Amino acid sequence: MIAIGPLTPADRARWQELFEGYNTFYERTLPPETYDEKWQAFQESRTIHALCARDENGTVVGITHFFKHPSTSSPDVCYLQDLFTAPEARGRGVGRALIEAVAEWAKQQKCCRLYWHTSEWNETARRLYDKVAEKTPFVTYRVVF
Repeated sequence: MIAIGPLTPADRARWQELFEGYNTFYERTLPPETYDEKWQAFQESRTIHALCARDENGTVVGITHFFKHPSTSSPDVCYLQDLFTAPEARGRGVGRALIEAVAEWAKQQKCCRLYWHTSEWNETARRLYDKVAEKTPFVTYRVVF
């Protein structure tokens, strides 16, 4: 049984543990102040949002971060930026439940679509994504400052 809902102040340490796991997976290290800044933003839930998945014991076993933004060619869209499931909870529907919850949030916000990116080599995640969404032909480019 997986329950999806907001992060509470009591979830701060577990959220950071999972978000650090996500960043480690993508070979990134964030400074401590970034975790503090983002946690505050998620608690305010004005421009950037977070949900968590809890198992039958109430333990946070997954997190997702997302936001709505305008589009020049359509109504607003929702971008799912981060999704991470604790290793011990993988294969139990946590990722799917988080994606479905963000999709429902996006519909309620009158977004016309939900989208996200993943690394080409992230085969485990892509197996799920191929089941719940359409893979687009777009290639991502970036300029880092």
